[in-house]
Amino acid sequence: MNLKIADFAVLGLAVTAAVYSGVRIYGGGGSVSLLNIKGSGGSWIYPMERNERLEVSGPLGITAVELKDGGVRVLSSPCTNQNCISAGSIHSRGQWIACLPNGVFISIEGKGEDDGGVDGAAW
Repeated sequence: MNLKIADFAVLGLAVTAAVYSGVRIYGGGGSVSLLNIKGSGGSWIYPMERNERLEVSGPLGITAVELKDGGVRVLSSPCTNQNCISAGSIHSRGQWIACLPNGVFISIEGKGEDDGGVDGAAW
């Protein structure tokens, strides 16, 4: 197997393109993370920098959500399986927690100058 200079150049370009794509998709430099909560009463957006306890209404009752230190988690929910509580705390854009029995969906979204309105999964 004889490798030539062109082979190394192509390999270098491929690695550079992969690193660049990863930084553009997952880097998030300068963007603002927002918490998006959807329940039966509507949809709400909060900046992730806030520290507060939120109550979200669903068909089964109230789901308590804690927004603290740049993370969000479900404290309590009237659902039987409690998977939303077991999910723990989420901190990064693209992560989400769902309480399907109570119809509550929590997600972290990005918004900023570099966001462009399209995420990496859309491409």
